[in-house]
Amino acid sequence: MATIDITRRHDLGRDRAHEIIEQIAQDLIRKYAVQTRWQGEALLVERNGIKGRIEIGDGSVRMHAELGLMVGMLKGTIEREVQRQFDQHFS
Repeated sequence: MATIDITRRHDLGRDRAHEIIEQIAQDLIRKYAVQTRWQGEALLVERNGIKGRIEIGDGSVRMHAELGLMVGMLKGTIEREVQRQFDQHFS
């Protein structure tokens, strides 16, 4: 099982971070057919072979995902995409 764990610090505030995470989620939905739902300050991201969450903390965002065997082959692609978006919005 492959794991993705990415954290970025920011000073945008929770509301703006929430908006950005929602934008990133829409992109993940389009590209990887995931389903998302908010649970408090965490966006749960799921589909067959992917189980993850994007958490909004005080001054940081963190994505942690577990990828199943088949989706694990896409780990590099998915990880680069999330890093790119986190760098674009939170760096």
